[in-house]
Amino acid sequence: MKSDFLLAVTQLATERRLPRDVVVDAIEAALVSAFKKEVVGSDSISVKILPTSGDIVLTIHKIIVDSVEDTNNEISLEEAYAYRKDSKLGETLDIVVETPEAAGRIAAQTAKQVVLQRLREAERNVVYEEYATRLNEIISGVVQRVDPEQIIINLGRTEAVMPKAESVESEHYRPGQRIRVVVREVERGANGAKIIVSRAHNTLIERLFELEVPEVATGAVILSSIAREPGYRTKVAVDTRQEGVDPVGSCVGLRGARIQNIVNELNGEKIDVIPWNSDPSVYIAQALSPSQVTKVEVLGEKRALVVVPDSQLSLAIGKEGQNARLAAKLTGWRIDIRSGTEILVAEGEIVEPDATLLTPEEEESITTDENIDAVANSTETVVEVAESSDQISIEQPDSSSPDPDVAIEDTLETESDLQKTDEVTTDSSETTVNDDDIEKALKELELEEAALNETSEETSDDEDGPEESFDFDEFLKDYQADNETGGQGIRFAEDIFPEKGGRFKDGRSGGGNNRGGGQSGGRRGGGR
Repeated sequence: MKSDFLLAVTQLATERRLPRDVVVDAIEAALVSAFKKEVVGSDSISVKILPTSGDIVLTIHKIIVDSVEDTNNEISLEEAYAYRKDSKLGETLDIVVETPEAAGRIAAQTAKQVVLQRLREAERNVVYEEYATRLNEIISGVVQRVDPEQIIINLGRTEAVMPKAESVESEHYRPGQRIRVVVREVERGANGAKIIVSRAHNTLIERLFELEVPEVATGAVILSSIAREPGYRTKVAVDTRQEGVDPVGSCVGLRGARIQNIVNELNGEKIDVIPWNSDPSVYIAQALSPSQVTKVEVLGEKRALVVVPDSQLSLAIGKEGQNARLAAKLTGWRIDIRSGTEILVAEGEIVEPDATLLTPEEEESITTDENIDAVANSTETVVEVAESSDQISIEQPDSSSPDPDVAIEDTLETESDLQKTDEVTTDSSETTVNDDDIEKALKELELEEAALNETSEETSDDEDGPEESFDFDEFLKDYQADNETGGQGIRFAEDIFPEKGGRFKDGRSGGGNNRGGGQSGGRRGGGR
């Protein structure tokens, strides 16, 4: 029977995943609560279960006094000598009594409740002690429930809470999904240990590197600094404490296998691994990777000016300033990024366009005005040359003149006229023509052209002759008088206007647009 009792205690400890001593202590406390009513109502009792045999030892604790007033808790000195010869007044005497054979229903129910309560408290204490020693470590769990403000993760023996601030915004969690989290806080609560976990903290990056990179786990490679924007990008500065070990190559792994496992665990978050350097200029230039850096100037007080090529400026700053922001967090320096052109302008090596200079549109307008003036000058010169040429051709004598002396004089006069023409041309080319003269000349040309058009219209009118007027009433009277029909003979338009569809007396055919025109109108006209 007693061996069965010990077997039951061992099985209960295994199921609850509690130490055997914890389960035994809980049963002893339950027996104390049950035996208080059975053993003369004394409160000063204790129960001990022997681990070897499973026997239950019940002990009553009484105080040695001169005169006994409470028999349940006090004992006289004479009675105490019967249990122990060296008893003294004021001491506590432990008296072992027989265990009751069977307890009542109330005592049994009380013992059961005490056992369950003590076991739950023991479980809570064990869970708290277990996770309190695992702070900043990675644990695995299953998403149990997703709330707007937090995510409940089942860790097996207990539940953990991941607040919204500790979750990654770009990740989507669903019930039943297994994820890795890092323990941030462990607190005692009324219902047990309260465990706060995170996936957005930098500690998660450190533990993942320790799991995937043996050199980091052994300490040969250390993570000097970490800058992270959860779900988007992470920069890690690594250094080595052992000669011959490449820190970057160790973290990346063969063909990037190690770093790829970490990226997969972080759901595609990009990770930049850069070597740490004691020189701030080199360290800052490497922290801005993948952009190229032309020069780094340390300004003091943790401030630095970084010069990059014009084509690398957007890459150095990153999307919404992400690359520059992470580099500043990684190095702990305030970084000012400028392009090469901005630096040259600031140093005065490149002169910016002056606001007082003419714009391209103004230059084009001035060039157009100069071209108009040049065309006007050349036009005036051509006109004057043409007039001089006409004058020369008029004054030339007939080549058939028989007098040679006259021909010689004419030739001399012609040469002098040509020289005068050249002088006139030279003078005219040097004169300037303003806009008013050009407009005046254009108006005169328009007036001459309008006069020529009027003259040509009058000439065409004279050639055609005056238009003949036609009086229909007079023609009708004449037609009726000739045919003596009284107006009954007019049937078609061609009878009145033979030129519109019939034929004239001389055989010419009229137009074919009116009714009865064409060939039929011609036949009617011919037959008449």
